[in-house]
Amino acid sequence: MAVVSLEAVLKPAVSQRWAVGAFNVANHDMAEGVIQAAESVGRPVIVNVAEVHFPVLEIEEFIHYLRDRMSRSPVPLVLHLDHGNSFDGIMQAIHYGFSSVMLDASKLAYADNAAKTREIVRIAHAAGVSVEAELGHVGGLEGDRRAAQVVDEKAFTNPDEAVRFVEKTGVDALAVAVGTVHGIYQGEPQLDFGRIAALRERLSIPLVLHGGTGLSRRDFQHAVAAGINKINFYTGLYSPAVQAIQGVLETENGYPELGTLSQAARKAVRQAVLEQIEVFGTQALKGY
Repeated sequence: MAVVSLEAVLKPAVSQRWAVGAFNVANHDMAEGVIQAAESVGRPVIVNVAEVHFPVLEIEEFIHYLRDRMSRSPVPLVLHLDHGNSFDGIMQAIHYGFSSVMLDASKLAYADNAAKTREIVRIAHAAGVSVEAELGHVGGLEGDRRAAQVVDEKAFTNPDEAVRFVEKTGVDALAVAVGTVHGIYQGEPQLDFGRIAALRERLSIPLVLHGGTGLSRRDFQHAVAAGINKINFYTGLYSPAVQAIQGVLETENGYPELGTLSQAARKAVRQAVLEQIEVFGTQALKGY
């Protein structure tokens, strides 16, 4: 099956009120764990590769492997650039065959964010690639799990601004700031479910939740019921994979086979993805 568009998996999620997991992968074992989980239950997933990880991957060769692996899968899969922070990174992703890209210009002023997003939408749509943007700002640093992060309510997404932003840019999906942070929380997460519902009422495009670490099963399900359709998930994959590797090192007295470490990490990722697919209520897509 060919790698599918973001619209293909998220359009039914919007109309039927469920969400699709967007699982970040930083090596082959993580990618295999994510894809194998999706295949085992016949549900779609979004495979995220973040621009921040480009330097630690032989990115062109990795994406060549990933697209080939995804094209041979019987389930619909999206290949998505997560947190594209530079024009060059986004152009690379389009060139390598990503079916969807995210421009993260959320730290900029509204006018600059809208202008940059509109330009990326123009280029990406010409190549048949969908675009996610972010309005408001989800705190913390993507890929940084070293320090606890604090929620800044002043940076939450304004529904009126969101309507103008979507109309002005033509973006396909919108990441919203509603109380989550990237990395580890400082304190107890408190999502603004009313804000999610207000955004859902005003917008027809998919809404995206970044920074889900620390949220309970009930929090995720409440967010989906309120209108979230795509949920980014990385720390919750990374942590169990590292713990699995550490467990093997301990049981093997520090001298395991490298393949045993890979298998342990892959199994941990696969299990974490399966759990989140169920929590997010992801449904099989008709026609695939």
